[in-house]
Amino acid sequence: MTGCLSRAQAWDMKKTTKPGPAMKAATPQASEPRRRPTINDVARLANVSKKTVSRVINQSPFVNTETRERIEAVIKDLGYAPDPVARGLASRRSYLVGLIYDNPNPQHVIDTQQGILDIIRGSGLELVVHPCNRRDRDFLPGVRGFIERQKLAGVILPSSVSEDEELVAMLRESDTPYVRIASVLLDREENSIVTHDREGARQAAEHLAGLGHRVIAHVSGPDTFRSSHERRAGFLEGLKAAGLSLDRKLDLRGAYTFESGVDAGRKLMGQAMKPTAVFCGNDEMAAGVCQAIRETGLDIGKHVSVVGFDDSPLASRMWPALTTVLLPVKATGRMASVRLLGERLTKEPLDEDRLGEVRPRLVVRSSTGPVKA
Repeated sequence: MTGCLSRAQAWDMKKTTKPGPAMKAATPQASEPRRRPTINDVARLANVSKKTVSRVINQSPFVNTETRERIEAVIKDLGYAPDPVARGLASRRSYLVGLIYDNPNPQHVIDTQQGILDIIRGSGLELVVHPCNRRDRDFLPGVRGFIERQKLAGVILPSSVSEDEELVAMLRESDTPYVRIASVLLDREENSIVTHDREGARQAAEHLAGLGHRVIAHVSGPDTFRSSHERRAGFLEGLKAAGLSLDRKLDLRGAYTFESGVDAGRKLMGQAMKPTAVFCGNDEMAAGVCQAIRETGLDIGKHVSVVGFDDSPLASRMWPALTTVLLPVKATGRMASVRLLGERLTKEPLDEDRLGEVRPRLVVRSSTGPVKA
C-alpha cells in the first residue's frame, strides 16, 4: 500500500525527476542540491494566482479564509520564505530596516542590533547594517546609496550618526522614515529615543564624592559624540553639587576605546598629583584605565576607584567588577524599532518599548571604595 505524498514531496519529485525512457539501475551519484521553492511553486500547488499568494504574504485582508489557509499550508509545507528585496521590488514597499552607525565600541553596536532584532523577529522584516565614518568625504553619498539600493522601510540612527543634521536633512529629503537615538532630544518626539546620559554621569560624580574622594579625574569620549559632552557636563554638575571641581590636568580626552583608556590612565598615574578616583566616559576606556593603574602596582577599588559608563558585559566580567552607569542599549534598539515601524509590527511590543526615553542608573561594584586617609 502506497502512502500519500505531501505537497513538498510532490514538488520535490517533480523538480528532481528527469524525463526519459524506463528507469534503469544506475550507479549512485551525488544528489543534486534541492532548488529553493519560489512564489510560482506556491501558486501552482495551491491552485491560485501568484498575485493571490503575494496578498497572503503581505497580510492583505482581501483574501477569503479558505484560500488563505490553503496557501499558508503550502508555504509551510514547502518551507517557502519570501525574499525581502523581491517583496520590496514587487510592492514598492521595503521590508528592510537599516541601522547606520559610526561607533568604535563593537559591543554597543551589537546590543543595539539585538534590541532591534528582538522586535522585528517574526514580523517579516529584516535588518541590514551600514557601518560608516562621519569624517570620511564620502560619508553622506555612501549613506544615500545604501538607502536607495535597499529601498529601506526606515532607518535607525544611534549615536553619533544620530547627531548629524546633514544626514537627517537628507533622510527627510528622500522621504525615508527614521528614528534618532541620542543623549538629548534632537528632533520631534516621534523621531527620537532619548537616553539622558547627563543624569547617569551626575550619579557617578555623586557616588565618588560620597566615598570621600576629592582628587577625581575624568576621561571623556571623542569630541564628535554628543554623548561625550553630555556625560562630561553631568559629571561636572555632580562635582559642583558636592563642592568639588575638575582640575584641568585631570581632564583628559579619549576615543571610547580600550587603547585610549590605557593611554589616559598612564598619563594620570604619571602625574605628581595622582587622582584617587577616575570617571570614564564608557566601560572600554575604564578597562584601559584599570590596566594602567595596575601597571603601577596599585589596586583598583582600594587605592584608586574607577567608574565606567554603559554597563556592557565587560563591566561585570572584569576583576574587580566595574562600577558603572547602566545605559540599557538593547532597550533603546527595541524602542527605536517600535517608534519606527509601529503598525507594521505583527506582535504587541513590550510596555517599555512604548516609551521614548530611557533613564540611566549607577550600578555599584567592587571597583570603587572609600578614599584612603
